[in-house]
Amino acid sequence: MLEPKKTKHRKFQRNRGAFYGKAQRGATLAFGSVGLKVVVSGEITARQLEAARRAMTHSVQRGGKIWIRVFPDIAVSRKAAEVPMGSGKGTPDHWSCIVKAGTMIFEMDGLSQDAAREALRLASHKLPLKTKVIARILR
Repeated sequence: MLEPKKTKHRKFQRNRGAFYGKAQRGATLAFGSVGLKVVVSGEITARQLEAARRAMTHSVQRGGKIWIRVFPDIAVSRKAAEVPMGSGKGTPDHWSCIVKAGTMIFEMDGLSQDAAREALRLASHKLPLKTKVIARILR
């Protein structure tokens, strides 16, 4: 799974205000010819990204090229079950990334457009956010 090698701080304050608005960058196809774009803002965990990546790779039988355009770099902490209030912040539990509406999550190339669309459709079922498949217009 994806996670940073090293971070400046072990625990983060989560910027929930970042869930609103549209993506300023990373909203267009940059590498591949077909991509998966998020329609609504939200949070994606490293486990969800890995499940989507595995679904895509399995679908295309390791063919083509896949780019992951987001990286889970925010540590999400959790307190253990049945722990009383107080006594500080919980330990880091998992990694996640905040994606705004319009962010491109995955891109694919080196496949037929139908195969790439099907692989991205399967990947979208593993993600908690509403997505759509975007294809580059060939001229």
